[in-house]
Amino acid sequence: MAKNMQPVAKRCKALGISPAVMGYARKTTNRNPGGQTRRKKSDYGVQLNEKQKVKFIYGILEKQFRTYYERAAAAPGRTGDNLLVAVERRLDNVVYRMGFAMTRRQARQLVSHGHFTVNNRKVDIPSYQVKAGDVIEVAENSRQSAIFKRLTGQDAPMFLLPAWMERDKNSLKGTVTRLPAREDIDVPVEEHLIVELYSK
Repeated sequence: MAKNMQPVAKRCKALGISPAVMGYARKTTNRNPGGQTRRKKSDYGVQLNEKQKVKFIYGILEKQFRTYYERAAAAPGRTGDNLLVAVERRLDNVVYRMGFAMTRRQARQLVSHGHFTVNNRKVDIPSYQVKAGDVIEVAENSRQSAIFKRLTGQDAPMFLLPAWMERDKNSLKGTVTRLPAREDIDVPVEEHLIVELYSK
């Protein structure tokens, strides 16, 4: 399984995004401290940067991302919105958004190792597309793992749940109540630039 192993803080700085978007609260880098400002980017450079942001945030490589774009372009509605909704519906992202993992990278690994079920069926494909009404739950034989035990009880961490899903604080189960809309997605990206890039 191909995966993006680029250093988080270094890549975030290069792309101009906060590591908090990736789920990392204390990541920093000393790369080029206060350094020289780079020359102004071309239109192509700006468009490419927006694409790289989305790919890096969601942990998607180029071939798969291109497939998402082609499906988004073929679907009714705005291509950019369709694209972001498609990557937001990935199971690894949903696991992260529900607070079952600290980062999307961790969520991807947990999904790949078979720790989650969707509608009572084990799913180990991080790119699985959830649907409205899907119930995502920690698998029964994974509940005693330390990584999931910390999610229940009085000391369970607080998490900010998006409007399109539900999960009780002390529950290891969450529900996708509806599909996300563009306004539900807090990724700092201008998706219309990605559409312009692929439309050339």
